[in-house]
Amino acid sequence: MSAVLDAALAAVADPALAAPALLTLKVAAATFVAHLVLGIGLGWALALPRWPGRTVLDVAVTLPMVFPPLAMGFFLLLALGRRSPLGQWLAETFGLRFVFTFEGVLLASVIVGLPLVVKPIEAAIAGVSRRLGEASRTLGRNEWETFAWVILPNVRPAIIAGLVLATARSLGEVGITLMLGGNIVGRTNTVSLEIYNAVFNGEYPRAVVLSALLGMVSIAVFVALRRAGAVRLPIGA
Repeated sequence: MSAVLDAALAAVADPALAAPALLTLKVAAATFVAHLVLGIGLGWALALPRWPGRTVLDVAVTLPMVFPPLAMGFFLLLALGRRSPLGQWLAETFGLRFVFTFEGVLLASVIVGLPLVVKPIEAAIAGVSRRLGEASRTLGRNEWETFAWVILPNVRPAIIAGLVLATARSLGEVGITLMLGGNIVGRTNTVSLEIYNAVFNGEYPRAVVLSALLGMVSIAVFVALRRAGAVRLPIGA
């Protein structure tokens, strides 16, 4: 027991953990915002019946749920690499580089969790938008007012549930991050990749401690979001 505790304390006190821990927090915060915005926007768009391009968008959003992460990471590496036409255009036009960069780690995190937040919101909006939307329009609200003040408050549980699932999935992402980020120590190695590195190097006590820490963070996010979901939003006048 003493040996396990000593190993745990050594892993937590390791200065090398600071960089991946900080990177993970930054990625998680940015991913949360992206999932909130994209989840609501894409969920609303996919809840609308039959419009040109809907099927393509639905496939693109759902694909990370069924496609192997390493394979998807490899294809993204080919598509966004410095020598690819798309990668060169993004770099020259917007200064965006996704290979072996923070932006690549963030993109991986957003992609893997996106379907888990979009799909619950899509289903919830599709379930309430017709009857509540008609009632709201009858009372004189326009489409944006109806969406903001009527539909969104009524799908809040789905938003919270989707964010919980997406955040948990993103925190544990390894496959796409490994391909795009490159697992560069001090730059693109998240806590999840540190667990991977510890197991690969046979440092099992370190892997256990890091896994426990990541698990506690996931539970804390879950509890915080559940409490936030229990607070009712004002629907407005």
